[in-house]
Amino acid sequence: MKLVNWYCRIPLIYLNLGAFVLGCAGGLFLYWIGNRIGGDFLPVATAVLAPFGNILVCMLKMIVMPIIVCTLVCGAAALPIKTFGKMGTAVCCWYFFTSLFAAVFGCAIAILFNPSLSVAPEQLVDGNLRDQAAAMAARSSEGGNAFLNILYSLFSNPFEALAQGKFLPVIVFSILFGLAARMVLDTAGEKNDTAVQQQIRNMLGIVDAFQKTIFKIVDWVLKYFPVGVFALTAFCFAKFGVALFQSYLQVAACVICGILLMITICYPLAIALICRENPYPILWRLREPILTAFVTRSSAATLPVSMKTAREKLKVREELSGFTLSLGSTINMDGVCIHLPVFAVLAANLFGFDLTWHQTLLMVLGVVFASVGAGGIPGGSVFLLFLVLAGFDLTREQTSIIVALALGINPLLDMFETACNVTGDNIGAYVVGKRMHMLDSDRQ
Repeated sequence: MKLVNWYCRIPLIYLNLGAFVLGCAGGLFLYWIGNRIGGDFLPVATAVLAPFGNILVCMLKMIVMPIIVCTLVCGAAALPIKTFGKMGTAVCCWYFFTSLFAAVFGCAIAILFNPSLSVAPEQLVDGNLRDQAAAMAARSSEGGNAFLNILYSLFSNPFEALAQGKFLPVIVFSILFGLAARMVLDTAGEKNDTAVQQQIRNMLGIVDAFQKTIFKIVDWVLKYFPVGVFALTAFCFAKFGVALFQSYLQVAACVICGILLMITICYPLAIALICRENPYPILWRLREPILTAFVTRSSAATLPVSMKTAREKLKVREELSGFTLSLGSTINMDGVCIHLPVFAVLAANLFGFDLTWHQTLLMVLGVVFASVGAGGIPGGSVFLLFLVLAGFDLTREQTSIIVALALGINPLLDMFETACNVTGDNIGAYVVGKRMHMLDSDRQ
C-alpha cells in the first residue's frame, strides 16, 4: 500500500519520462541479448512486453470516442451561434494555415536535404513490407476519388462511425448536434417556451455529467500510463533496435529535423507574433501531451491528456479546448505535412524524375488535404502516401517500394510527427483562446 501511495504522489510527467528512459535502455538491452543468444528469445520477450503497451492504447481508444462526442456537443451548445461562428472560423483558419505552412516547410526541408539511398531500395525493403505495401497499393487504386471519399464520409451514419472508430463523421455529427441544441434553446427562449428549454437543459446536463464521469476514468487510465509507456518503448527498441537509424539515417534526419524545427522555432514564433509573449514557457507546459503523443503515436489517444493540460496548465476554457482539440486530433496533422513531402522527393531521386513547380504545388495542396484523412491513429500517415504519390507517373511497383520504405521507418518517424501534431493542436487552442479572450486569467 505504501508503494502505491508513493507511486501516486510522484508527478505523472516524471513517471512517464522515467518509464521512457528505462524503456529505451531495456529495449536496446533485449535487442542486444536477442542477437547474441538467437533463437526465440527476442520474439518471446517482445510478446511478453506487447500486451502491457497494447492495454494502454486500448484504454485510450476506449475513452476517446465518448470524450470527442461529449466535449464537442457541450462546447458547441455552450456558445452563442455568433461566438461559435467566430471561434470555429478562427480554429479552422489556424489549422489550415499551419498545415499549409508545414507542407511548404516540409517540401523546403526535403529539397534542401535531397534524401536518397546509396543502395537499391529493393535491398532495404523486407519481403513482408513489400507485400504489405503492394496490398495497400491495390486497395488504393480501387478507392476512386480520394477527396470525394473523404467528403462523403463526413456525413456517414454516426452510430456506424462510432462502432467502426471513424472520427470525422462523429466530429461532424457532434458539432451539428450541439449547434442544433443551442439553436432550439435560443428559439425556445425567444418564445418563452420554458418546457422545451428545460428539456434541452436536462439533455445537455446529462451529456455534461457523462463528460465529467469520463474524465474520472481518464484519471484512472493516467495512473497506468507509465507502465504502458515503458512497455511500448521497450517493445519498439527491442524489435527494431538501431536498424532504423542506420538504414534510413538521411530520411529520418530530414523528417526529424523538420519536425523539431517546427516545434521549437515555428510554433513559438507564431505565439510570439500573435500573442506577443514569451512562447517557451507555454511550450514547457505542453511537455506532458507531447511526450504522450511521442510514445503512443496517436493524436486521438493523446486527447485526454491534451484536454487536461489545456484546462489546467494553459487555462483554456473547456468549451474552446473541447472543440479545438477534438477537431484538431483528426484534421490537424502538421507532422504528416512535413513527413509526406520527404518521401515524394525520395521517390523523385530513386526513380530519376524531376519535380516541376506544377507538381510541387499540387503536392503541397495534396499533402494539406490528404492530412485531413490521417485519422489520428498510429501509422495513419502511411496510407496517405498513395494520395501524394498519385501526382507522379509511378508504376504500382515503384509506389509499393516507396510505401514499403515508409513502413520500415514509420515506427520511429510516427513518434515525432504525432508529437508535432499534438503540439499544433494545443498551441492552436491557446492562440485562439488568447485572441478571443477565452482564457481563465483569474485562475493563473
